[in-house]
Amino acid sequence: MTTSLLLAAVLGGCAAAPVSGAAPPAPEKLEVRVLSFLPHDATAFTQGLEFSGKTLYEGTGLAGKSSMRAGPAGAAPSVRQELPRLFGEGITVLGATAWQITWRDGVAIERDAKTLAERRRVDYTGEGWGLCHHDGRLVMSDGSSKLTFRDPVSFAPTGSVDVGRDQLNELECVGDSVYANVWQTDKILRIDAASGRVTGEIDASGLLTPDERSSADVLNGIAAVPGTGEFLLTGKLWPKMFRVKFVPAA
Repeated sequence: MTTSLLLAAVLGGCAAAPVSGAAPPAPEKLEVRVLSFLPHDATAFTQGLEFSGKTLYEGTGLAGKSSMRAGPAGAAPSVRQELPRLFGEGITVLGATAWQITWRDGVAIERDAKTLAERRRVDYTGEGWGLCHHDGRLVMSDGSSKLTFRDPVSFAPTGSVDVGRDQLNELECVGDSVYANVWQTDKILRIDAASGRVTGEIDASGLLTPDERSSADVLNGIAAVPGTGEFLLTGKLWPKMFRVKFVPAA
């Protein structure tokens, strides 16, 4: 190798080497583009929303009014099971199994995904807020900045990551990302599931009209529409679900 080629190789290698201690890139700023909307039960205190195939599953909260329901998006549920006395929170569906967690009751309910009939209950420590599944494990939020990974059969914790943002609530797992609604805001975070790093911040404000918002509660429902890159968004006591895309902020 000539001296000039050797020098070029050395300089090229130096240029390609990562800078030690470099800060991670800032989260991508995104906003919501509404494609259409569907009716939603305005009495549903939505705590979890997720598609499994063409079936939309929804978990609702409030003690004495909690339920889990499933059916076509925008239509009355085909199947519904009540959750008496407990305060229901996030849900997720893995094959033939559906999980529903509770807020401060420390109980996770395993259900049959078709009938939503209760199979068993598993105790856990701390609060339950959001739930989804990624790479063969459950991902759970508790209102803090932490995401906890759990075994999908035993529900035992297997690890966690800290996102550095508090009040992580409803979750949706898509690919290697976890989408998390930030409680009491119209913000959704896109989080790298492996590291907990926030890779995107989504502004989902302005979906409801002032009249609709006056009788509704906060945004709290994120469901990826399979095979489309689109999402359904709704909230607690919202009269609508919005089919949307997340696009770069203007």
